[in-house]
Amino acid sequence: LLLETSPTVGYHDFMYSYDYPHPAVTVDVAVFSATNNGYRLLLIKRADPPDKGKWALPGGFVDIDEDLETAALRELHEETGISDIEIEQLHTFGKPDRDPRERVITVVYTAVVDEDLPAHAASDAEQAEWFDVNALPELAFDHNEIINLAYHKIGAKLKE
Repeated sequence: LLLETSPTVGYHDFMYSYDYPHPAVTVDVAVFSATNNGYRLLLIKRADPPDKGKWALPGGFVDIDEDLETAALRELHEETGISDIEIEQLHTFGKPDRDPRERVITVVYTAVVDEDLPAHAASDAEQAEWFDVNALPELAFDHNEIINLAYHKIGAKLKE
């Protein structure tokens, strides 16, 4: 473990250097709306590679000095314009090959809203749309696995 001072790190006075590679950390948000006909899910169409043109949960990389929940709410707002909703941490996904760019671990959050909230694409999202959970488009990365877990946990929680 080496300890170096670094003027680029603003949240503390020291930067640590390790002999081991570090994974990147992202957050994703599965926002469901509960309708009379079942559930709908908010997705964004990716504007950039990898998986450009595929649909994904709103999300992105966590800033170095940012809390995970804060990052999730920021990414949701940046990509869809949606804010002021309550989110709950669901699960962490970390298969080594889940993202072709690098080793990425994602922390997933969920929310359930009463209706489809108005959403507009921004940041690195080409589109933002609500989809019936039983008719989802082609998904990026491992988001099918994430959505399946989120949907089952949300459904079980609402039945309690």
